[in-house]
Formats: sequence, C-alpha cells, structure tokens
Amino acid sequence: MAFDRTAYERRNVVQRCFNRHKQFRASATRFDKAATSHRGVIDLATLLIRLRGHD
Repeated sequence: MAFDRTAYERRNVVQRCFNRHKQFRASATRFDKAATSHRGVIDLATLLIRLRGHD
C-alpha cells in the first residue's frame, strides 16, 4: 500500500479535532443524558475551539 499524503493529512486534522473536543470533560464523559443537551455541549465546545483559533 502506497503512502497517500493527502489522506494522511486529512486523517490528522480529524484526529486533532477529536483530541481538542476531548478536553471538554462534559462532552467526553457525556454528563448530559438528553441528546439535545449533549449536542449543545458539543456545539459549544466546537464554537470555543473555533474562537480560540489554531494552536
């Protein structure tokens, strides 16, 4: 199997995104039982990540 640089870069971006979301404990442990509350926590975490910018 040949090394696909584009696929590797895209996978890396997705993995870093998940790792950033894991920093938000409420989202990682799913304290919220209702699906809408859980989705709200994920949306809030995504917004905060976007506002902080890139590392």
